Amino acid sequence: MDDISWPKEPGPSDAKEEKMNQNKIRNVAIIAHVDHGKTTLVDQLFKHSGMFHENQTVAERLMDSIDLERERGITIASKNGSFHYQDYLINIIDTPGHADFGGQVERVLKMADGALLLVDAQEGPMPQTYFVLKKALALHLPIIVVINKIDKPAARSHWTVDQVFDLFVKLNAPEDILDFPVVYASARDGYALNDIDDGHSSMEPLCHKIITHIPAPKGDPDGALQLLVSSIDYSPYLGRMGIGKITSGTLNINKDIAVARRDGTLIPARITKIYRFEGNRKVATEAAGAGEIVVVAGMDEITVGVTYTDPENPIPLPPVEIDPPTISMDFIPNDSPFSGKEGRFVTSRHLGERLRREALADVALVVEELEGRSGYKVSGRGELHLSILIERMRREGYEFQVTRPRVIMRRDGANLLEPYEELTVDVEERHMGAVIERLGIRKAAICELHQANGNGMARLICKIPTRGLLGFRPEFMNVTKGMGIMNYVFNEYGAYAGEIKNRKNGVLIVKDACVTIAYALFNLQERGKLFYGAGVSVYAGQILGEHCRENDLVVNPARGKKLTNMRAAGSDENVVLNRAIEMSLEECMSYINDDELVEITPQAIRLRKAPGVSKTRTAVNE
Repeated sequence: MDDISWPKEPGPSDAKEEKMNQNKIRNVAIIAHVDHGKTTLVDQLFKHSGMFHENQTVAERLMDSIDLERERGITIASKNGSFHYQDYLINIIDTPGHADFGGQVERVLKMADGALLLVDAQEGPMPQTYFVLKKALALHLPIIVVINKIDKPAARSHWTVDQVFDLFVKLNAPEDILDFPVVYASARDGYALNDIDDGHSSMEPLCHKIITHIPAPKGDPDGALQLLVSSIDYSPYLGRMGIGKITSGTLNINKDIAVARRDGTLIPARITKIYRFEGNRKVATEAAGAGEIVVVAGMDEITVGVTYTDPENPIPLPPVEIDPPTISMDFIPNDSPFSGKEGRFVTSRHLGERLRREALADVALVVEELEGRSGYKVSGRGELHLSILIERMRREGYEFQVTRPRVIMRRDGANLLEPYEELTVDVEERHMGAVIERLGIRKAAICELHQANGNGMARLICKIPTRGLLGFRPEFMNVTKGMGIMNYVFNEYGAYAGEIKNRKNGVLIVKDACVTIAYALFNLQERGKLFYGAGVSVYAGQILGEHCRENDLVVNPARGKKLTNMRAAGSDENVVLNRAIEMSLEECMSYINDDELVEITPQAIRLRKAPGVSKTRTAVNE
């Protein structure tokens, strides 16, 4: 993943030759629920280290280098960086906070020797907090708990510490980890405290906790080479490169190594470049030793989970175990009447090459060819996981179609199993009844219901089939007037919950290719909600809007008014159109039924009926 911009290729004189003192290295992962302040905290640690000049302009959320990350305000791809504190090198691994990108958290934790667990001082532990902490404890990583956002008016720091302790106990944390240190912080304002009543100062208390409570990396610097590739980067000069921690031995430029694949086979390779992280940049080095996190070039077909090892004494490391995907979609070439007009990459071959390239870097993504037709089945961890991939592809110039997301079922003998999520909802108490009613329709089982903070808010925790969450977020935001918060994390596979209806209403389908006319749309408004305004080119089979009834309706959005030479005062009213409904990519994905498709192009996102669907419906507005 090209998550950090690359400078011009450095020459030999730019490279550093010395290896780091292993005892002076700290490898720390920052883990948390989404929007609890991980990336902002990294910014403050960088600033405290003196990395920037006093008058230097530094962008906020420096590690969020992907456009979509800055637009959405979430971390999508894990990032590596480092800073110096006293005579220590602290390698920072910034991880995504959303459950759909949990596959990245699982693999990059292999590079860490400890973790900072951030928890919002007002919200307390959330679903993703449970997930990331569970993964960190599975690796027996020591944890420093950071209670962040203590500057919030509704912050309840001591309550949050108690909740975090209960979470550690629930996850059966060993006693040595259960006695975790706590730091109170405001990443936005740039200070950390050992005690909530201390005066505001700087990030010094947190930096000191890192070097005293996170151990130095283990590994024999004189042993056989071992480096497990935990992430992938890309350079326009060197191609694909592996990122990982050296757990044994030494790496040198031009050194012959063996690459142990996930299937056990060995491939010879030669190291051409080695980079360390300094801040959010990469700096070339001639050699690197045990405990260091480095970027290594020398093999184009590198994938996550392979091991760089000694060809004479190969010792492969076990690959990272990744939780299986729960959602799948079909990616198929675009065959609409507008095919090829807006995209640069439109063929099945283009689509396959891009998806396979993505699967090499994202081990939580599974790509399979469809049987009997052109296209690919793409499986991931959730709607957001797949929608981010779709959005990145359309911005790169790809044009294709996708089907409605569907959950991946399992069989246990004669029993059909489906994935369930643990859903946490924070809403005003007056909206709780409506939310519970809609969750009931989606087969949710209520687990906990209580007041969140005695301020008119309530928290609901329930177990719901993954199918029940498809398309629920827009409905939830509508019911709660945009003020509700919902988060979910994979829970388990359970018994099939029965049929869940996706959408009550039918759709308005365009009869023939045309350009929409205001007069025709004005007359169609009483038939339902429209997705387009006047002057838009549409084609036969395209979905124009949502019908007010359960059946589909074929309509003519280009029917003009019959003209005469007779005029009368008041008979020619102004045509006033309601505002067209604009849906995001995620909303379009969850809106469609099984006989419908989402057409994706660099310029537009359209809904359409799948080719071959019968049009024996009532046609109106002829």
